[in-house]
Amino acid sequence: MNPALWVAKTGLDAQQTRLQVVSNNLANASTVGFKKDRAVFDDLIYQNYKQPGAQSTQDTTLPSGLMLGTGVRVAGTQKMHIQGGHMETGNSLDLAIQGNGFFQVLRPDGSIAYTRNGEFQVNEQGQIVTNDGYLLEPAITLPAQVTSVTVGTDGTVSALEPGNTAPTNVGTIELAQFINPAGLMPIGENQFLESGSSGAPDTGTAGLDGRGSLLQGALESSNVNTVEELVSLIETQRTFEMNSKSISAADKMMQFLTNNV
Repeated sequence: MNPALWVAKTGLDAQQTRLQVVSNNLANASTVGFKKDRAVFDDLIYQNYKQPGAQSTQDTTLPSGLMLGTGVRVAGTQKMHIQGGHMETGNSLDLAIQGNGFFQVLRPDGSIAYTRNGEFQVNEQGQIVTNDGYLLEPAITLPAQVTSVTVGTDGTVSALEPGNTAPTNVGTIELAQFINPAGLMPIGENQFLESGSSGAPDTGTAGLDGRGSLLQGALESSNVNTVEELVSLIETQRTFEMNSKSISAADKMMQFLTNNV
């Protein structure tokens, strides 16, 4: 097999993966708290025909050698945990994190997931939950009848009940931060799980020890820049086309050799 065909084939695979990553970013451009991905590539092992610095004669050495690459591979995808913009909503249960940190969510299987999506609601028991009905952790329950809910920048939740002039403290929203947030495992539903690469969560009060503060009545928008992603989409398409042309060129060269043997 012509080595050029294999090299170009690895290029097609790599650009196909990049296309999927870019498409997912664009699809989630309006998803609250979404963090964009980028594909990371490595070149494959080289075929070493002549070692640089090897003896070309008894008194001379090769200045550069002869080494041919064998293509490219997808090394991984990386989440870009860059702060997104804030959208003012005026909803008292909409919360945005200004800085580092994640909300903690209790999943049905008992595991704790982490999210930047602060679109919270209240279930039939007065508990603060996500759009999918998952409980905020630690759990916070609002009184049966409240006229207003206030969330401080440090996560303190206060509820004002009818007939009272002073609000009642009903709990505190804690944030979790990680040494390597890019190592968190995305599982969908705007949620992440702890992994061996992310490190253990450091939970505590918002605004302390490097954690961000909370902004009530606002949501963090996706950090996807649609213009950048469209440029990446065009680059991916052009690169895919160039690899396709490399395959066509290698095939025509092989046909030429076959027809002239």
